[in-house]
Amino acid sequence: MLELLQPVFGTVQPVLPVHTTGRGAMEAAVCNLFSPGDEIVVCCNGRFGEMWVKFAESYGLTVHRVATDWERDVDPSEVEDLLVQHPFVKAVAMAYGDTSTGVANDVAGVARVARRQGGTLLIVDGVSSIGGMPFAFDEWEVDVALVASQKCLMSSPGLAFAVLSDRAWTASALARLPRNYWDFADIRRNVTKEKPETPGTPPVHIVLQVGEALRMMHEETLPAVQRRHAEMAEMARRGAAALGLALQCPALVRRSTTLTAVALPAGLSPQRVRDALTARGIRTAAGMERFLPSCMRIGHMGDIRPADVTRTLDELAQVIAAMRAESA
Repeated sequence: MLELLQPVFGTVQPVLPVHTTGRGAMEAAVCNLFSPGDEIVVCCNGRFGEMWVKFAESYGLTVHRVATDWERDVDPSEVEDLLVQHPFVKAVAMAYGDTSTGVANDVAGVARVARRQGGTLLIVDGVSSIGGMPFAFDEWEVDVALVASQKCLMSSPGLAFAVLSDRAWTASALARLPRNYWDFADIRRNVTKEKPETPGTPPVHIVLQVGEALRMMHEETLPAVQRRHAEMAEMARRGAAALGLALQCPALVRRSTTLTAVALPAGLSPQRVRDALTARGIRTAAGMERFLPSCMRIGHMGDIRPADVTRTLDELAQVIAAMRAESA
């Protein structure tokens, strides 16, 4: 499983299995890299960017927010400006794909900015994107990347994976925040043994699921998996436009290929639309926070195929037509 995950991350570094969800891996990253009072820049253009803020502040870090507009991509130049203003920042944290908006942030661009600032680390939440979207941990010079079992890896929730660069391991050795269950060094010692294991009892059923999912992905080939996700995203966007629907965040430049956030017009309740789709055997997601009154989200990641997207759009067209007929 761990060997098959390395190409998914785009790394030769060891992959660390963490017995937790994606959120747990995010908290673990904070515990392993920082000391009390350290400064961090957080890209906040979505709910999961903001989640980094909550973890960092709960451990006593000083947080500098950037890219706080959920309607926009992260601009690497804004990150660089903030790093120049705050020369003691230890790391930048961001989401690669944020499912609250459907953005795909420019990880490679932010990584270049971090490298120009010397010792600044880059920490990436790839929970909803790694495995479905191209990711090049080593080439882009990312320092920490995280993914979880239940999204593009097509398995039950409860297991997360982390990769650290040599720079991040050096920082971890000097960090003073408490860690025990979250100790990445302990996990690395165990998984790099001749017979890899984890420090505690692993969720065996999820390990087996992820192992099989990865075999499926490699059989399809990772470039083909990524092309399939890109094709489904384009289908979802074209289909929404054909129904007269807008994207929830129309100004975004880079968009996730794993999820599309659609804005419904006034008079079409997202909850009613979603309930009608559920009755037809299709489960979609509600909008998040400020987008709840207007948004529905269509996930097309992992073991979803173009035929599933076509069926979803066909059923959505029928649901919208029926609701408009009712109100006519």
